[in-house]
Amino acid sequence: MTRSDLVARLAERFGQLTQRDAEFAVKTMLDAMSEALARGHRIEIRGFGSFSINRRPPRMGRNPRSGEQVLIPEKLVPHFKPGKGLREGVDRAELGTTAELTEVAPKIQS
Repeated sequence: MTRSDLVARLAERFGQLTQRDAEFAVKTMLDAMSEALARGHRIEIRGFGSFSINRRPPRMGRNPRSGEQVLIPEKLVPHFKPGKGLREGVDRAELGTTAELTEVAPKIQS
């Protein structure tokens, strides 16, 4: 799902929202989340998951072209940890798909 898909789904689900209003709502929410992470805050959305910042320590790497060692500096990277509800929902959806395939597969082979 892309950002524009999300905007379209939001506008479709809530008829009183225009496409422009839905786009503004999604942009505002994503901007607020980005700013919070940039300030080092943690974002927790119950049932969905949490966003935090992980520190990657400096390390030695190799230049693939020359083979020489290069120092890769420390980085702060965003990290997403799915919540229990999201994990279980994805697992149920995946199991449903797998179950459907196992029911269809014997019919195809016959």
